[in-house]
Amino acid sequence: MLNGDAHYPSMRLRRELRMTVAGFSKTRTRGNISQMALTILFVEDHKIVADAVKDTLELEGWRVVMCTDGAVALRRLAGEATYGLLIFDNHLPHVNGLELVRHARRLSHRERTPIIMLSASEGAVEAREAGADAFLRKPQDVGLLVETVRRLLG
Repeated sequence: MLNGDAHYPSMRLRRELRMTVAGFSKTRTRGNISQMALTILFVEDHKIVADAVKDTLELEGWRVVMCTDGAVALRRLAGEATYGLLIFDNHLPHVNGLELVRHARRLSHRERTPIIMLSASEGAVEAREAGADAFLRKPQDVGLLVETVRRLLG
């Protein structure tokens, strides 16, 4: 008998992300950062990943502004909204995450904003060269996301 998940990789990914989030939520601690009014711009076009990551961040008390398109993210970055942290997937419609990182670093009001690149593909070196402060692989590093946010915000 075949494993049903082999034919439905998105179902397998959803379950893995849920288990990661559930396991992390049980062990998380609340610190000063979670008490702050932190708004995060999160750009991710894969709905399952987006929902799991958004839920994880919101469990910490942080506000998450979502978008699924790189071109929309460019407009948000250029706007005056305040974001304490940026999280970009690399593979996005219209503008990829590396270009978003480069663009953010050229904007005077975003040049010091911490940026996390969250990607299913390799690219840690390119992400850091573009200006990202951290690179996490999905789905395996999703459990490190809150810890990484806390570290970057110090």
